[in-house]
Amino acid sequence: MSLMTGHKLELSIFGQSHSQGMGVVLDGLPAGETIDLERVQEFLRRRAPGQGPWATARKEEDRPEILSGLVDGKTCGAPLCAVIANSDARSADYEELRRKPRPGHADYTAWVRYQGYNDIRGGGQFSGRLTAPLSFAGAVALQILERRGIYIGAHIAAIAGISDRSYDPVKVSAEDLALAGSRPFPVLCEASGKRMMEAIDKARQQMDSVGGVVECAAIGLPAGLGEPMFDGVENRLAAAIFAIPAVKGVEFGEGFGAALLRGSQNNDPFLWEGEQVVTSTNHHGGILGGITSGMPVIFRVAFKPTPSIAQEQQTVDLYAGTEATLGVRGRHDPCIVPRAVPCVEAAAAVTLLDLLLEG
Repeated sequence: MSLMTGHKLELSIFGQSHSQGMGVVLDGLPAGETIDLERVQEFLRRRAPGQGPWATARKEEDRPEILSGLVDGKTCGAPLCAVIANSDARSADYEELRRKPRPGHADYTAWVRYQGYNDIRGGGQFSGRLTAPLSFAGAVALQILERRGIYIGAHIAAIAGISDRSYDPVKVSAEDLALAGSRPFPVLCEASGKRMMEAIDKARQQMDSVGGVVECAAIGLPAGLGEPMFDGVENRLAAAIFAIPAVKGVEFGEGFGAALLRGSQNNDPFLWEGEQVVTSTNHHGGILGGITSGMPVIFRVAFKPTPSIAQEQQTVDLYAGTEATLGVRGRHDPCIVPRAVPCVEAAAAVTLLDLLLEG
């Protein structure tokens, strides 16, 4: 099913944006792992709405209720199940969208796929709201990975053409990975972040939206994880990342920039560092042939501008069979990128823990 993924660690997400709640089931977690629920809550807070002018004004506590899988704060071997309530939905804002699909949104394709029975409220199962249970799963996976010396972090790489500094692809540290997540606006360079916020606010005032890029890195992964061809680390990570709404592209290491280089420039020379083989550069982004090399895994994720904007747009009336116009009402992010940063970390953490458990 489309809302399930994973091999050794199976992840299942359920719910809709305006249903009574949403939830997640993680099956295959190692038993005996201590899960700090306060740290989980802090991670969910980074993704939660209502945090500033760059985010929707919808207010949700996003406080997970654990139904199974934890006993005295430790995983017990049973599937870990958590439910997050929806409490601040305004479904009336979406009535017009039953007839008039939003350009750039899944309203039309969902109407076709589900023969008009799709839940239009808040985007239903296509909403970014479902990244809340994904983030819960990621927060749990991050704690388990950290005990094994594996750290994951992400930051806003760019918004509206304004760039943050990048991670050092060879020597990125755990402190650098945690830096953006410790800030209200998740960037490495606060001066760049201020300019990004100004660009977002300008788009909001013009009843428009902007997109951007998130950079993510993972360190401490051993060499040898993954498989060639259809089950490579890039394949698995990309599949999880594309579960985040608004993602339109993923690149690893040098990514599309490698197409502009010669082999002599793009190849990463091998050398010994003590008893470990490393590379002096990291154009390959920590993955060769679908298998981890032991270098930092680095990738970037492109997010489109939020499609729900108040400007009048051209659409159709699905029931009248005529052309129509639409100005979207309701509460929407003028830029989804700041709240997407922990979602990228979460998707990476669940995927990499699954790979690690496979050995």
